[in-house]
Amino acid sequence: MKIARNFSLFIGALILFGLMSAIFTVNQTQQALVLQFGEPKRTIQEPGLAFKLPFIQDVLYYEKRVLSLIPQDAEEVILADQKRVVIDAYARYRIMDPLLFFQTVRNEQGATARLESIIDSSVRRVLGGETLGSILTGEREDINSSIRDEVESSVTSLGIEIIDVRLRRADYPETTSQNIFNRMKSERVREAKEFRATGEEEAQKIRADAEKTRTVILAEAAKTAQELRGSGDSLAITIYADSFGRDKEFFSFYRSMEAYSKSLADSPTSMVLSPNSSFFRYFKDQDGGQ
Repeated sequence: MKIARNFSLFIGALILFGLMSAIFTVNQTQQALVLQFGEPKRTIQEPGLAFKLPFIQDVLYYEKRVLSLIPQDAEEVILADQKRVVIDAYARYRIMDPLLFFQTVRNEQGATARLESIIDSSVRRVLGGETLGSILTGEREDINSSIRDEVESSVTSLGIEIIDVRLRRADYPETTSQNIFNRMKSERVREAKEFRATGEEEAQKIRADAEKTRTVILAEAAKTAQELRGSGDSLAITIYADSFGRDKEFFSFYRSMEAYSKSLADSPTSMVLSPNSSFFRYFKDQDGGQ
């Protein structure tokens, strides 16, 4: 009796477990594929509760939302004008047919590998007919659209819908960038040398003009000074002559005072003269001894 009871409990638990394993939930952001021994049986794309055969059927979930694909490495592409650029592109896609998706790429990892190859080929094919100027201008949107259309036509058989494909970055390769930098540096150094040479030439002209002007000014000043000095000397001689002619004694007194001023000033020169010398006659008497 006890054995039968235990067996009934076991059977009941087994049935309950089977019922629980037969029910599964599909979220709003998911879509499901029911597999039986690895073979797809049906697709569920509406959210809610769903049923499957317990123990013999499994459920594989796929994203219903938009997925992003960002390649790990940028690719070097040769353009129509033979310029090399490093292109970094990304894509957004959605799984539209889980059954076809499972049959072709199995999972998102497989889709990523296939999409990277397809996008790389499409980018090279489209950009092979474009120039660097078109990539860097307003034509870039048209290029993105062309790449998206080409990728879309290639992934339809994978159960995927391409939402967008865009070029994130378009740069010169490192070696090309370095060569451009070196050329720009050389050009700037050449321009700097030209500016310095031009500036030095202008500076020499300015210095030469200034020196010429200085020489002319000094010559004119020396000429004017000589003329003034000559006029002064002439006037002084005239005054001396006139004074001598009017009062010989005053002239003699004035000349003696000048001689005293010059000879008795601070000077290392020594003079030995007799006290009775005529040189000192105005020392004794303002009338010169008269």
